Amino acid sequence: MTLQPLTAVNCAGLLQPGFSLLELEGDVYLFGQKGWPKRSCPTGIFGVRIKNGELKLRAISFSNNSCYLPPLRCPAIAHFEPHDGSPECYLIHGGRTPNNELSSSLYMLSVDSRGCNRKVTFCCQEKELVGDVPCARYGHTLSVILSRGKTACVLFGGRSYMPPTERTTENWNSVVDCPPQVFLIDLEFGCCTAHTLPELTDGQSFHVALAREDCVYFLGGHILNSDCRPPRLIRLRVELLLGSPVLTCTVLLEGLTITSAIVAPVGYHEYIVLGGYQSETQKRMECTYIGLDDVGVHMEPREPPQWTSEVTHSRTWFGGSLGKGSALIAIPAEGNPAPPDAYHFYQVSFQKEQNGETSTQGCSQESTDFEDSAPLEDSEELYFGREPHELEYSSDGEGDTYNEEDEEDESQTGYWIKCCLTCQVDPNTWEPYYSTELTRPAMIFCSRGEGGHWVHAQCMELPESLLLHLSQDNSKYFCLDHRGLPKQEMTPPRQMMPVKRVPMKMTHRKAPVSMKMTPAKKSFLRRLFD
Repeated sequence: MTLQPLTAVNCAGLLQPGFSLLELEGDVYLFGQKGWPKRSCPTGIFGVRIKNGELKLRAISFSNNSCYLPPLRCPAIAHFEPHDGSPECYLIHGGRTPNNELSSSLYMLSVDSRGCNRKVTFCCQEKELVGDVPCARYGHTLSVILSRGKTACVLFGGRSYMPPTERTTENWNSVVDCPPQVFLIDLEFGCCTAHTLPELTDGQSFHVALAREDCVYFLGGHILNSDCRPPRLIRLRVELLLGSPVLTCTVLLEGLTITSAIVAPVGYHEYIVLGGYQSETQKRMECTYIGLDDVGVHMEPREPPQWTSEVTHSRTWFGGSLGKGSALIAIPAEGNPAPPDAYHFYQVSFQKEQNGETSTQGCSQESTDFEDSAPLEDSEELYFGREPHELEYSSDGEGDTYNEEDEEDESQTGYWIKCCLTCQVDPNTWEPYYSTELTRPAMIFCSRGEGGHWVHAQCMELPESLLLHLSQDNSKYFCLDHRGLPKQEMTPPRQMMPVKRVPMKMTHRKAPVSMKMTPAKKSFLRRLFD
């Protein structure tokens, strides 16, 4: 395991305790920040990108048929795989709103569309629940099970406010553990049924829930009544029969004393549990491997990463999973004077040996611009060092025939080669990154070196607006390896002769007054004044 510090670029205030990280179609998204910057992101969901030690966020928009989704902290979240025509989505239930109100709604969040410039649009729908609807709560878990060809959700645990009849002036905002009931939710019809099991005597919250087929394992958790974290492991098996479901509960005493832990998947039903607390004043610094199979659950301790002094001496921490092989951890920043960033962020990477090789998986997402660039038509092209009329006989058209001489030209121009050490453009998986790209990725010609070389604009992390700006001038370009930042150097201006300034002739100049008089009038005036 490795620990890498991250620098949050203009987004440190959005990551607050209680947030959730969602992984949809290979991308990671942030949901449930404490504040809500409506101007930059009215939906409250951001795309997460980690590259070169920097953490960046990009606002995500919703489709027109989406419902209102408040920013929820500490909700119950379950990942729903594509099944019987249903798309991949996330189920979100409960949670706290920024006004400390509790939600009792169930939302389904999925990807609606992807634009040509990799702009993602989400679709959010609220699922109406009927029957034994669970009350508003937070700190609970939601798991998806599959039994006898049927799919259902298992909801358990959590905390809620005291009933209105028991509230007084002193305990108006006090919370209590929800009753130890197990709720089964039918996703097709939204029917809820509550089940009371004799093995579950106390309610619990902030535990870990891992599901495999028809079994759900509840690990750790905190009991508010006795203020304890019992090291127990609960296995719940659900059989969805034709009549009524059958629930079987088994309490095992070989669990973990842990709450608010981070669960990161590392394989098929294989997880690494890290973070969390083992007491109210002590963090849990160990890591545990958990594997689920047909026999049961297997747990093994794993060596944690080399924690820094900031992580070791901090009182609190929080985070989430970034997908297979990595997790995000945040700790409050302390110091006098107070540092400008409220939190320090770290990425924990897990390594797994496969066929003698060590493989790691990082997190690389879409563009990181907060401001959406201006929409461009598909016909708009980018020209670097060439005029539009020079491309009339080029081989960019889809109907052109194959030419062997183009192979050498393609390798020299660099469209399908590694332009730099961190190049991410792959001809097998490449998709249009900018709205102006049709069949090839946009490129920048670096003028440094012998003859120069081509680099992909995507690898230079150029926003689309800057890419269009650079393509309009006759300039020299330099890649990241030669200048550190994508900059340009203007060519010397042409020597222009000074223009002679000729004064303008006035068209309405006043001429001196002249009077035309006859000799008789002149003699008369002369005699008059004499």
